[in-house]
Amino acid sequence: MLEELSITSLGVLESASAEFHPGFTALTGETGAGKTMIVTSLRLLSGGRADAGRVRSGDAKAVVEGRFRLPAERGDTIAEVLEQTGAEVDDDETVIAVRTVNSDGRSRAHLGGRSVPVGTLGALTGELLAIHGQNDQLRLIRGDQQRAALDRFAGAPAAKTLAKYRQTRERWVSVLDELDRLRTDSRELAQEADRLQFGLDEIDAVKPLPGEDADIVETVRTLTDLEDIRSTASQSQDIVAGSDGRSVIDALGTVRSLLETASDQALQDLRPRIEEALVVVGDIGAELTGFLGGLPDDAADLDSLLNRQAELKSLTRKYAADVDGVLQWRDDAERRLDEIADPQARIDELEAQANSVRDEVAALASTLHTQRTKAAKSLSTKVSTELNGLAMGGSALAVTVSLKAADDPRLAIDVGGTTTTAGGHGADQVEFGLVAHKGAAPLPIAKSASGGELSRVMLALEVVLAEPDSGSVMVFDEVDAGVGGAAAVQIGARLARLARRHQVIVVTHLPQVAAFADNHLVIGKDGGGTKGRQRSTLATLTRDERVSELARMLAGLGDSETGRAHAEELLETAEAARDAE
Repeated sequence: MLEELSITSLGVLESASAEFHPGFTALTGETGAGKTMIVTSLRLLSGGRADAGRVRSGDAKAVVEGRFRLPAERGDTIAEVLEQTGAEVDDDETVIAVRTVNSDGRSRAHLGGRSVPVGTLGALTGELLAIHGQNDQLRLIRGDQQRAALDRFAGAPAAKTLAKYRQTRERWVSVLDELDRLRTDSRELAQEADRLQFGLDEIDAVKPLPGEDADIVETVRTLTDLEDIRSTASQSQDIVAGSDGRSVIDALGTVRSLLETASDQALQDLRPRIEEALVVVGDIGAELTGFLGGLPDDAADLDSLLNRQAELKSLTRKYAADVDGVLQWRDDAERRLDEIADPQARIDELEAQANSVRDEVAALASTLHTQRTKAAKSLSTKVSTELNGLAMGGSALAVTVSLKAADDPRLAIDVGGTTTTAGGHGADQVEFGLVAHKGAAPLPIAKSASGGELSRVMLALEVVLAEPDSGSVMVFDEVDAGVGGAAAVQIGARLARLARRHQVIVVTHLPQVAAFADNHLVIGKDGGGTKGRQRSTLATLTRDERVSELARMLAGLGDSETGRAHAEELLETAEAARDAE
């Protein structure tokens, strides 16, 4: 529920604030006083587009602040926004929403004392506010809006079916897209397969081994310097182990013998270290002997190794930086070749999958069609009953649900033996028709309904659609446009009925409608604003003030005795009718 609204520098409103109460609140005032600025301010709080032209001339910014009482059972959206933003909820379970629009068009939003994106503000207030203006009446003539109204009436079962239908249809379209790509790319895939097979054949002909290129580099280096390496190792081995003359081992053996016979303890203490040196030198000698034994007798294998190295380099130039990378390329190529080597098999698989998912889509579309058709009958009956009470006796709303023409062969499905197209919202075409009188054929409301009739059809729809719900704020901006007399009285009565379940705020120019309100706000205007500019004021009327305002609205009679008498009678009649319901 909206409890308070404060507006600064918006349009002709220099500064205005008001408290709102449960039930039906009428908002009236002279033409040009700024009644629509109230609706504009609420649209801003709902995340609507910011227009710098709405900022009061000469002021830097416009500010709209609203205090909303949150419902006891908060929906998922409200709970999620509050948790994500950290917005502070007051102890009385109200939250303050603020929208600021600068004169340069920049806009900021705050919720519960926290700065938030405008979209986030709209996500929360959009759950609380439903605003209906004259543009909304025009939208009612569009087929998509009529379908949305029917789905809203059909409720949770249809919403669940529609959600599942959309998911399944998306999966079907994805399979069809892959099929189209595979068919279109068959030539490119064939060329890719030839390139991959050529590479595999080339690699398999060489048969590289993991790490082989690095091993060959080391072996080639050894063979290239074979004689120098053999000479170095041989001389070292002769010195260590000795083949002629004295060796290091012999010399160390002599030192050990000398130390054993020494009388000095310090010299004898060196013996363990000499023993260790003998072991180390012995190991070195053995390793040199083994190294010499492992060397080839000559470099005859060098040419074959260089040829092998050239073969490997021809692969690493094409496929990877080293042989291990070449082998990885081969593995990847084999997997890719398995995928594309037989595109027709994959096409057949996808076609079977597409047919299966198409049947799922068709089944869900059929279920949705049945649910909508059933809901359409009930909606027609209930709205027609409301229309009879809105001075449109004999008129009725005909809601028809038909299957779309099959205009897209790619998305063609069979629903109950009829070939139709699986659209984004199902296979149905929904149309609201107005029956002018009993026995007349229904005509599309886009062609047959006047502005006043559209207003009443929309109001009747809102009354019917609001039946299962309660607790939201419904704002109507001149929903009674083009209406007068008895029809205006009935509109007032229907708005009063709607206010039993919702907080209803109505901008109206009809006294018959305003008389049914529980609360009455009036916007006045004077020239006492800053620098002599016109300003508007917003005030809550007492009952006596309501009589004066209704008298003005009736015929501009103001406080004349005759005008007040008519207004008093109108107000009493409305109050009696409202209390009797």
